Amino acid sequence: MIEGGAHSNGPAHLGASSFSVGKHALGWILGHADVWYLLFKFTAYVGRYGGGASRSGSAPSPVTSTLSVLENLLMLEEDHSGVAEDQEAENLENLEEEEEDGERHMQQIRRIATRNRAETLPNAGSLSLSPPPQPPPQLSLSPHQNQPGHNQHHQIGVSSGGSSTVQVVQPASAPGSPPPPPVPLTVLGSPLCSNGGRISPATQGDPTATLDPNWQATKSTVRERNAAMFNNDLMADIRFLVGTPGSTQLIPAHKYVLATGSSVFYAMFYGGLAECTEEIEVPDVEPSAFLTLLKYLYCDEIQLEADTVLATLYVAKKYIVPHLARACVQYLETSLTAKNACLLLSQSRLFEEPELMQRCWEVIDAQAEMAVKSEGFVDIDTSTLQSVLARETLNCKEMTLLEAALNWAAAECTRREIEPTPQNKRDVLGDALYLVRIPTMSLEEFANGAAQMGVLTQQETIDIFFHFTANNKPKLQYPIKPRAGLKSQVCHRFQSCAYRSNQWRYRGRCDSIQFSVDRRIFVMGFGLYGSSNGASDYAAKIELKRLGRVLAENNTNFFSDGSSNTFHVYFDNPIQIEPESFYTASAILAGGELSYFGQEGMSEVTVGQVTFQFQCSSESTNGTGVQGGQIPELIFYGPSHEEH
Repeated sequence: MIEGGAHSNGPAHLGASSFSVGKHALGWILGHADVWYLLFKFTAYVGRYGGGASRSGSAPSPVTSTLSVLENLLMLEEDHSGVAEDQEAENLENLEEEEEDGERHMQQIRRIATRNRAETLPNAGSLSLSPPPQPPPQLSLSPHQNQPGHNQHHQIGVSSGGSSTVQVVQPASAPGSPPPPPVPLTVLGSPLCSNGGRISPATQGDPTATLDPNWQATKSTVRERNAAMFNNDLMADIRFLVGTPGSTQLIPAHKYVLATGSSVFYAMFYGGLAECTEEIEVPDVEPSAFLTLLKYLYCDEIQLEADTVLATLYVAKKYIVPHLARACVQYLETSLTAKNACLLLSQSRLFEEPELMQRCWEVIDAQAEMAVKSEGFVDIDTSTLQSVLARETLNCKEMTLLEAALNWAAAECTRREIEPTPQNKRDVLGDALYLVRIPTMSLEEFANGAAQMGVLTQQETIDIFFHFTANNKPKLQYPIKPRAGLKSQVCHRFQSCAYRSNQWRYRGRCDSIQFSVDRRIFVMGFGLYGSSNGASDYAAKIELKRLGRVLAENNTNFFSDGSSNTFHVYFDNPIQIEPESFYTASAILAGGELSYFGQEGMSEVTVGQVTFQFQCSSESTNGTGVQGGQIPELIFYGPSHEEH
């Protein structure tokens, strides 16, 4: 082996095994004087009897031959060390790039959290991220971990500051066991309130839990003993410095607990690349979100709040904790509204959550004008902006989309620290501007709006004017085909309508009916019966409530031609209807008193993929009920048979 190394064409032609042999042989030879002497004598013998003469006619000396062998071994070791050092440098560079990407991602999450805290509802300034309100919680559900037959339980309560807090307690799966089904989350109580970014007491840990010298005897279960160690310095063998510089928090932890709950932590502490360090910096994670992660790993509890749920989803993805990530997604789905749909769409694309993305698109399609006018729209990323502007199924005016795009551009100029001039706005929009279908506006909208905003070039403005007025239309970079939008559907709850003299009259009283659905839909308006005594004008007040709270109302007018046809009246914006809850539809009409009315009413009607259930309303004072009366139709957006 040594002679082979001495007479080879160089270490670059050796395999991995030669590197290893060279390394160990060199160290062993240099550490044994007797071996060095034998090597010297051996090379002298070979040089004298078998080595021959060199081309110059003189044989190399024994010392020269021996040094040649050692030099080749040393070259093998140096080359091997160089390769390892290069690989280590490359790995460190990749890790630095990943941390920079994570920091950019967290900056966007912080902007979104700030925006969420600023978006409030009229009732007590609570967050718009909350689901539809339900009665205040009256019960505290106690845990059942000591009772047989209970595999999981849910703790539902209200945290300090008024925030609704979801605690989902579930057993940890054994290694190799199949993953448990998705955790069903229920949010009760008033709309979620911001805690101002402070860490919830529920995730601070209890420093007094282990003050008793015999504290172990006071904890009857493994879960209780584990929970006592959460955010506790006792026996902690690792600490995390979490947060951005200036707002960091030192959080103690225990490697064993973390490694059993996350493959990433296992690799960090016990894997082949484990580092011997007592403190790890985590600059791309919010302290409150990191504590939520640890709370789950130590206690099997999931505690989510509106202003930290996105940061918690990020940390769950970062450390590959799928159960926590799934709970975050479910929470976001229940909190989804038109005001936060675009923000959540942007995040769901980054987090690669296709189901959440689909839910966001459902809301954006049906409530596009509300979504793009929301304050959070300006915080979405460029890719999401382009996706929204290119969407074929948006129910939105192009003028509204153009204004929203320019609002986003102004915010982007601020982020880039440049002046938001019309030219700079156009520059930051780039090709996204060409996704707005300006030629499909009305001539009046274009002349009084888009043409005067300063973002179109003079030639573009002239060409679009010619597009409106000339027979020979110029070629434009902007799409000229209107968006298809969503197709509305109608639920008819009566099998027939009738008229009998003096039997049904509009007398300024309320006609009302309650309904529920099994799929999420968006109600646009109602179909109403008109005059049965010739043509008549009507003034109508329509209203939609849930649990006594008015979700939408509108005062409008319609003309009845005296036929039995229904006449459609609409709300200003579609209203999101959640499944398995009853809503109250009401109408008060003033006009021709005698009207048509419905009969042979059905308590259950299926339209497309949506099943409606109807029941009588106590608010109905004009005779409308399930079997007959007014409000014969509900107009809505929702899934149809054609959708898969």
